[in-house]
Amino acid sequence: MTAPSKVKLNPGDTIGILGGGQLGRMLALAAARLGLKCHVYSPDPDSPAFDVVQRATCAEYADVAALELFAADVDVVTYEFENVPSGTAMILAARRPVLPDPAVLQITQDRLAEKDFVRKLGIGTADYADVTSLEGLKQAVLKIGLPAVLKTRRFGYDGKGQVLIRASNGLKEIWDELGTHAAILEAFVPFEREISVVAARGFDGHVECYDVTENEHRDHILKFSHVPANIPDELAAQARDITRRIADAFDYTGVLAVEMFVQNGTELLVNEIAPRVHNSGHWTLDGASVSQFEQHIRAIAGWPLAPQQRHGAVTMTNLIGSDIEGYADWLAKPGATVHLYGKGPAREGRKMGHVTEVRPAEKPAKTPV
Repeated sequence: MTAPSKVKLNPGDTIGILGGGQLGRMLALAAARLGLKCHVYSPDPDSPAFDVVQRATCAEYADVAALELFAADVDVVTYEFENVPSGTAMILAARRPVLPDPAVLQITQDRLAEKDFVRKLGIGTADYADVTSLEGLKQAVLKIGLPAVLKTRRFGYDGKGQVLIRASNGLKEIWDELGTHAAILEAFVPFEREISVVAARGFDGHVECYDVTENEHRDHILKFSHVPANIPDELAAQARDITRRIADAFDYTGVLAVEMFVQNGTELLVNEIAPRVHNSGHWTLDGASVSQFEQHIRAIAGWPLAPQQRHGAVTMTNLIGSDIEGYADWLAKPGATVHLYGKGPAREGRKMGHVTEVRPAEKPAKTPV
């Protein structure tokens, strides 16, 4: 990877954020606490991040004139989601530092490129094959075996753009329904648990990893995160080491998350890399001495990362869709901290907020280095 542009912000400088969802909202709140301003760019007029900043641009990501005005008003650009159009990133990178480096996006936006990148580092993944046609899918099934998961190579999240294949009959219907000529077939992993590591990396290469998080999904959407994960210390250390190796290989600046499967009790397989702050790191807002959002702001501002301590055992619960209707019950629950995102109407699968519950330890738990 090319070396990122070094940035050194001063209090009062402005960070440009691409994307106006809840992650952008929480990034802006973290920046404000550090005396930094934010300008949010999003095509959605109902973006919840607009509510917490004084400067916002509502325009399409392909609007060159709007992007140029946005770039002129900020000192550095970051993003809250990884599917930023490459053209948008290129226009902005020609005018202002964009962090993390857009070259990282080119890899993580493509599931095949991402898997190749991880494998070249000597890190395990599920077996996979490139699929560009129905005949290619048939050959991939023979190679990978069944069950397997067929995924679009780009723009998939929360279970979208993928289908589980259990039998070889019906492949044509599955291929036609997916509606792409760029897919990847991945072997189905009979995992014991899903974990993730959220880490921050500064310009100087220093990495701060949070404790390993154990994640539970409902309908392919994260529902619960538990920290620390119920895995041996040796495996947790290995998960953090994998995350550091990936961050270093990217020459990364900012926060990223690496999702992994635990298999056979001792084997880790990387499932996905998220080059941004991550849902499974929301627990850090209340369960750690410094949040993932503040660490990201520190990193892209060229400021020192904070050594972090976990306050105890933590559970994060996502409020999805109609779950938001029970917010008052959560507000009345002792020890629960409620975060509502200020979104519009609740829809099935829409993340409306989250709740953090911390059970304090006798002594603050510090993440091993």
